[in-house]
Amino acid sequence: MCGIAGLINTDRSANADVATVRAMCRTIEHRGPDDEGIYVEGNVGLGMRRLSIIDLAGGRQPVHNEDETIWTVFNGEIYNFVELRAELERAGHRFYTRTDTEVIVHLYEDFGANCVQKLRGMFALAIYDQKRRRLLLARDRLGKKPLHYAFACGRLLFGSEIKAILAAAPELAEIDRDGLLHYFYFNYIADPHTAFRQIRKLPPGHFLEFADGELHVRKYWELPRFGTVDPRTEEECFEELEHRLDEAVRIRLISDVPLGALLSGGVDSSAVVALMAKASSQPVKTFSIGFQNADFNETDFARQVAERFGTEHHELIINPDFERTLEHLTHMLEEPFADSSFLPTYFVSCLARQHVTVALTGDGGDELFAGYDRYLVNLRRRIFESIPSWAGRFYRESVYPRLPNGFRGRKFAYNISLPLRDRYIDGISFQCIEIPDRTFLSSEFLAWAKTRVSPAELFRNYFDQAPAADPLSRMQYLDAKTYLTADVLCKVDRMSMATSLEVRCPILDHPFVEWATSLAPRWKFHLGQGKYALKKVAERLGVPPQVLYRRKQGFALPLVHWMRHQFKDGLLAVLLEPRTLQRGYFDEAAVRRLVNEHLQGRFDHSGRIWQLLMFELWHRNFLEVRAAEQLTLSPSGIDERVTAARY
Repeated sequence: MCGIAGLINTDRSANADVATVRAMCRTIEHRGPDDEGIYVEGNVGLGMRRLSIIDLAGGRQPVHNEDETIWTVFNGEIYNFVELRAELERAGHRFYTRTDTEVIVHLYEDFGANCVQKLRGMFALAIYDQKRRRLLLARDRLGKKPLHYAFACGRLLFGSEIKAILAAAPELAEIDRDGLLHYFYFNYIADPHTAFRQIRKLPPGHFLEFADGELHVRKYWELPRFGTVDPRTEEECFEELEHRLDEAVRIRLISDVPLGALLSGGVDSSAVVALMAKASSQPVKTFSIGFQNADFNETDFARQVAERFGTEHHELIINPDFERTLEHLTHMLEEPFADSSFLPTYFVSCLARQHVTVALTGDGGDELFAGYDRYLVNLRRRIFESIPSWAGRFYRESVYPRLPNGFRGRKFAYNISLPLRDRYIDGISFQCIEIPDRTFLSSEFLAWAKTRVSPAELFRNYFDQAPAADPLSRMQYLDAKTYLTADVLCKVDRMSMATSLEVRCPILDHPFVEWATSLAPRWKFHLGQGKYALKKVAERLGVPPQVLYRRKQGFALPLVHWMRHQFKDGLLAVLLEPRTLQRGYFDEAAVRRLVNEHLQGRFDHSGRIWQLLMFELWHRNFLEVRAAEQLTLSPSGIDERVTAARY
């Protein structure tokens, strides 16, 4: 596991320099504290920071082929590298390390950019081909590992994190308001957008080729068609599911360093721990965190699973210094990000890192097996599709805008007036998808937003293009393309890497994903219950029924309580400072009303307030800190960047 960064100049006579690449790598040292490697040749520079997992002594990067004409830096793990190495050796290739990274350069020699099709695992990689003067960037199929790039001022820059790019080109710290609009709609910024105008995320399942000054991004993988496989019996389905998931877990137990599991006490992580225990000769190390508020504490369920499978269990009830933690993490996130579960993800990663370097998780089960409550809610609301479309439009256009924000049933009526696709997207949005809500955004920002393509259009396109006929599968496809990669996996990667912990997700093993995607919907959602087949398999493996068949909690925080107590005199005051209210994004009176109504207990505005707070803390702890650092280095250029950042 590593962090990677680098650049290539369009002008071949413009040499890359080691100092720039080293500065890029320094910003991602937390991703790889064990080692640094740099390759600079002519107009190209590649760099990496290494967290040693496999071939601790000999796995240094960058790695090259036999005649040193192909070089790679790589972040991730390739789980089928032993088989690939054997095939490559039979074909005549010679290896000088035992690391999985080296198979990549030899695969590239034989297959070019299509080498990524051979890789089973999680990865973000860069390959430089000296002979063809070509740079290849690629990201794994589901987006477990991040990769950002910017093509500006005669250079292509790339990095595992945005801050690596900004280290080489601080002038690119120019806010993209379209990216911010995505955030205000969905609490995160979906691929390929970022918060910065000229910086993009390479989408999952894509590679980028750069040669002769031209950049081409191409898709190399897609989810298969949903619902094409329908096993004849439950036994056939459950047997196949268990076999495939067992293999996905086993191949992720390869490590030259201590390994464990993050155990939430939910279905997915419990099934993974059950299979780890089955495959391990020693007790599995498991890690759980909880809260003093019983409504948000799942440690009892995690403890039951740990006892059932005899794990070496570690748990922690957290009561952290939130102000200091949020200042640190909003800097690490680089973009505004309001999924509050990033905090428990960070704390459980801190706990695990005290004992292991690698941890398995249950991420992906909700998306693959329809575990989210919103699927059930949206399917139930199909009964409202009998409402005439003209009546729905009349309500949205003529009635809804005239009702007060706090009017009971206002948003519910808006939602059920929409057709199925838009109803689902509206349900996962913080803004009404056709008429942006005036809850807190300024009239100036809203006027600008009306001139732009709505962020909902990206989501509509995914829903419409889904390789599926039934509505449940279309919702799952949309979530896989947006929420899974840009929220769930982004959160897990950033928070685990902030502690130098490698996280592996067996449920998102791409052969398993392809098989699960193809399963008929009835094996995922049955009699109003999500994760039907996965729960049955977990039960077969011995996971206690009381863990499997209970109300879903999720990895959530008691925000409503914290904001009325712990945050009241500290963090919430940040939202009411002139510095916050005068940025131009927010309506001052609306923000004050939101905070006051929440503190008085009149309404629960915790989600909206958290979104605003995360935006402001990101603005201060990432944007303004970077601006201040640049002011020290280059006073003449900073004013323009700060102006752009403020609006």
